[in-house]
Amino acid sequence: MDATVAERGQITLPKEVRDALGLVKGTKLTIEVDHGKVILRKNPREAINRVRGKFSLPDGMTTDDVMRELRGRAPSDPIEP
Repeated sequence: MDATVAERGQITLPKEVRDALGLVKGTKLTIEVDHGKVILRKNPREAINRVRGKFSLPDGMTTDDVMRELRGRAPSDPIEP
C-alpha cells in the first residue's frame, strides 16, 4: 500500500489499515523513527481512558476479590488448610 505526503506533511492511511487497527477520527497515535522506518502505534492509554469509570465492582467486592476470581489464589495469599 502506498500513501503520499501532502503539502502540509500529512498522509492519509489507507482504509484497510484504519479498519484493521480500529482507527477512527481522533485516535491518538505514537510516532517513532527507527533506523529510517516510521512506526505508528495506537496509544494504549487512550483505550484505557475510554473505558475508565464505565465498570463497577459488585457490592462488597474489592479489586483483589475480582482478580482472585479471574486468576486464582495470589502468591501472597495465605494457604488455607
